Amino acid sequence: MEKTQQGFVPVMLMPLQGNGAIDYPALRRLTEFYLEAGASGLFANCLSSEMYDLTPPERLATTRTIVEVANGAVAVVASGTFAGTTEAQADFVKAMYATGVKAVVTITGMMAAENEADTVFADRVFHLLELTGDVPLGFYECPAPYKRLISPALLQQFVATGRIVYHKDTCLYIDLVRAKIAAGDGRAFGLYDAYMGHAVASLTAGAAGLSCIQGNYFPELIVWLCNHYAAPAYQAEVQRLQGFLIEKMDIMHRHYPVAAKYYLQKRGLSITTTTRGSSGGLTSAVRKEMDGFYADCLAFQEELGIRFAKCSK
Repeated sequence: MEKTQQGFVPVMLMPLQGNGAIDYPALRRLTEFYLEAGASGLFANCLSSEMYDLTPPERLATTRTIVEVANGAVAVVASGTFAGTTEAQADFVKAMYATGVKAVVTITGMMAAENEADTVFADRVFHLLELTGDVPLGFYECPAPYKRLISPALLQQFVATGRIVYHKDTCLYIDLVRAKIAAGDGRAFGLYDAYMGHAVASLTAGAAGLSCIQGNYFPELIVWLCNHYAAPAYQAEVQRLQGFLIEKMDIMHRHYPVAAKYYLQKRGLSITTTTRGSSGGLTSAVRKEMDGFYADCLAFQEELGIRFAKCSK
């Protein structure tokens, strides 16, 4: 997850059968789809994967499946800290690492309560590091159960241990992103930004890449942006794409992840719109809205001459 190649790391969706059971064949096809689109890594067992609605064995089994399909082509990371004591979290971190992931990601909001100070959070993170041997770890500023942001100064302390290799940033402030990137300078560490509002600025500042829900609609566009954001010959297209992502941000977040699953259906991927969480129903109005959005995205991709990933049935 280092900054050797800036790229897109999808926050993976979780395909489910109509009855809510995990659809493992569809999960394999989805993993292949991300890889075909040019993803440089994969974030399994994240919020987009409905991780809080999965059982511990399901979290491990789905991650193991993704690792098997990736087969070393790209690195896979996965969340590994959920409810319980730091000792219990450490046990699950080690179990998750045994699936073959490159790093196990610490959910910041699960390491300390919202009303607890950063000193409490830091103590628990350092304790987790002690309990997990040499397992590479990362951070995920997940919006749920609440969004706990890591300050650049604190991140620098964690990275200095040599154990922190990955950070998914959701702070939404480019100055903080720049400071966090600087906190990891000289280390085997990469920051991946979730916010498309300043995607180009983040990449320019030295982010290792992007890790956004927009890539669950059109991963090719995010890959293209990572590959061309600094190319002089493509600056007009880069700016148009940045504007497009900002303009369409609301529609992509609304009714997510069911809307993203419907969008992928339209792309030809065999995936249901079933979710275990509550993301709003797929009403006729939502379908109509997404149909129009799909047409807009299709035209934009064709205008840029972007190759489409294959959707294996």
